Amino acid sequence: MEPILENLQSLAGLLPRITLTGFIEIAIISLMVYAFLNWVRDTEAWVLLRGLFMIFAFVAFCAFLQLDTILWILGRIATIAVIALVIIFQPELRRALQQLGTSGFFAVSGLLEGWKENPGFSEETVIHLVEASFKMGRVKTGALMVIEQKISLKDFIAKGIEIDGKVSSQLLINIFEHNTPLHDGAVIIRGNRIVTATSYLPLSEKKISKEYGTRHRAALGISEVSDSVTIVVSEETGRVSVARDGRLMTIREPEKLQEILTGLIKTEEAEPKRFGLGFLLKGKGENERKDKKQPSE
Repeated sequence: MEPILENLQSLAGLLPRITLTGFIEIAIISLMVYAFLNWVRDTEAWVLLRGLFMIFAFVAFCAFLQLDTILWILGRIATIAVIALVIIFQPELRRALQQLGTSGFFAVSGLLEGWKENPGFSEETVIHLVEASFKMGRVKTGALMVIEQKISLKDFIAKGIEIDGKVSSQLLINIFEHNTPLHDGAVIIRGNRIVTATSYLPLSEKKISKEYGTRHRAALGISEVSDSVTIVVSEETGRVSVARDGRLMTIREPEKLQEILTGLIKTEEAEPKRFGLGFLLKGKGENERKDKKQPSE
């Protein structure tokens, strides 16, 4: 028994001591790896990353068999490969840095260029956007409406025609009416106001279904370079879609679009209020009971 205890003690002596600093470093590295894997999983970089794993496995195989000539060649092209990776992953890296720049720390401190939160996005604006989207969808009027979030769209605003009008379904429908001067391009919305019309957006290079047109590519493009939320109405099918974080989602019901847009409302409460359009579409019901308990705004 004593020899076993002596062996265990000798093994324990060989193990490194983990201090408080070590625990902190392990926690930070774990969070970084977790965040990186989450980021990669939500982008097209996951397929490319699997290719990188195969390359690393090939390098390990060459090192194990001591294939010096191949290792020498790989060492010479390593610098070029790093530059190529930066170019390949440029859209994903740019979006990741933008998300980091608009994270909670910088949003609270407001140290970056005197950043300030956009003016409030109200329930009335949500109702008008949903109403305009589905009315235009029924008559197959193409539309592209970009809702600015924390990342400024001033570069795209500068290229459009200034409107500076309060968001209303009537104004939006009139802007995108066929054969009108402002129907081409995108409308950019900041808070409760339409800032510009006929703004042109960057087109995404993603492979998407052929049933989607230039408006959908533009919606995806702006969502890849900003945190904006874009509503697209197809001129061919009348289908309503939402582009966000480099993804395009088809919206079949007004309630679903209301739910997405209501989540953008900036309020002092932790959870945004979710009533207004539901009252109009579903009848009074539960929302009416809630309204009786809460003072009207």
